[in-house]
Amino acid sequence: MNNWQTFFDHHAPQYMDNVFTKNTLAEVDFIITELNLPPGSAILDMGCGTGRHSVELARRGYRITGVDLSTGMLAEAAKAAQAAGVTVEWVQSDARAFASAPRFDAAICLCEGAFGLVGTDEDPEAHDPAILQRIYAALKPGALFILTALNGLRSIREFTPDDVEAGRFDPLTLVATYDMEVDTPQGLQDVVVREKKHLPQDLKRMCQQAGFEVLHLWGGTAGNWGQRPVEPDEMEVMLVARKP
Repeated sequence: MNNWQTFFDHHAPQYMDNVFTKNTLAEVDFIITELNLPPGSAILDMGCGTGRHSVELARRGYRITGVDLSTGMLAEAAKAAQAAGVTVEWVQSDARAFASAPRFDAAICLCEGAFGLVGTDEDPEAHDPAILQRIYAALKPGALFILTALNGLRSIREFTPDDVEAGRFDPLTLVATYDMEVDTPQGLQDVVVREKKHLPQDLKRMCQQAGFEVLHLWGGTAGNWGQRPVEPDEMEVMLVARKP
């Protein structure tokens, strides 16, 4: 069971109120610069959420397929695409189960749209490698892949022995467990969710094991993307890789 689906289905109407969603235009500028693909190229947005990157990329002429676990998030994405006057292929699927022929010129998986969002009964060591395998299979040879993941360095510095004892953080797997409150038709409800964090070198090794050639490891916190070193206390790490 993946409680993230429950959380995002209910949180979807409020998702774009989050602070980290406010830099979409600059982030898409960065994506386009890094991918260096002509308009008309096919891009896979794995864990697309409300489609903020997908819709803007489509507005700039790219052919986008957005994949997400949450029907609520995809409903918001479809509204955004309609409002922008663009067409995006929306696919409701667990990222670990998405199956495609190698038809994409590039892929993005950003802002924990799928990566790191571990179900309550899932093996955290198997979850993210399965997503990487699906993305790899969907890409054409030579295609680039941009990923952001939660920075394990920050978690190691942030969580305390009390958090470990209480089960809020597992130092062996770097998985944090949270109680998240969602507004449902039945009122406010608590949902228990788990997030997998990654050390930069472990993230690199995982992508290499999936078959990717890792080109860059950068600081990747939303709102502060750039070709710069990872900072220990920032939220996310960015990885840029290529399918050989």
